[in-house]
Amino acid sequence: MQPHVSVIITCFNLGAYLHEALGSIGLDVHVPVEVIVVDDGSTDPATIQILDSMDPQRFTLLRQRNMGLAAARNNGIKAAQGKYIIPLDADNRLRPAMISQVVSVLAARPEVDIVFGDAQYFGEREGRFRMGPADLSAMLERNRIDACAGFRKGLWERVGGYDEQMPVMGYEDWEFWLRSLISHADFHYTDEVLFDYRVREGSMLSNTIKHREVIVEYIFNKPEFRHLRELRRAYVSMLERERNPRTQTGRELMNLLVERIKERILPTQSKVAHRPKP
Repeated sequence: MQPHVSVIITCFNLGAYLHEALGSIGLDVHVPVEVIVVDDGSTDPATIQILDSMDPQRFTLLRQRNMGLAAARNNGIKAAQGKYIIPLDADNRLRPAMISQVVSVLAARPEVDIVFGDAQYFGEREGRFRMGPADLSAMLERNRIDACAGFRKGLWERVGGYDEQMPVMGYEDWEFWLRSLISHADFHYTDEVLFDYRVREGSMLSNTIKHREVIVEYIFNKPEFRHLRELRRAYVSMLERERNPRTQTGRELMNLLVERIKERILPTQSKVAHRPKP
């Protein structure tokens, strides 16, 4: 039976955590689930041994030279047979509700393209990462949606997949969500924890943050995003002013500006507001 869902796990020298990631995927759900692990040219002997020992009856292993996270995700999704995709980093874990939420929403609501929820931090940090509903103005400032979300493979095909030319890996999901927004994708936020996010020293994100300005410049210099560049600058400037209690003004004007620009550049943008759970 062809899988409904393909979980794409990308791994580069993270074999120490891979068993947890694989063990968190409920293969006993009521829909067929495919798990594809993409080895992005791992060099760590322990990781290679763990990858070699995976059960080929349960998991599909793809190996490639080290090409970066975006290429690893793209290659995994390219090979996926499922119509719904869930990317998972090798050091994170899915909650049981993730697959059921993605399937129930996308199957019942053909207008929805993306399903996402909150994360629970573990490791070197605890607490809940509350993402909140997708919103263009908030997404202009920084990424508000983790890569671990469920979306239609057709959306990935429509927007051209993840950008493999990013100067530094780590914000490829932000760029993907922005392209999805301007292509009128419909986001559904569910107010519950759908995955566990490991916080650890030496993660890719820690390196990404050091190069944030370079990545932001790259993203908003793209032809499809240039019309958002000035809006982002104005919005970020407004947020910085509001951090000063003496200048907490202008939000209403800025929100009005955002709405007017959205009407001009996104005339048929689908609703991204919070919806009740199905």
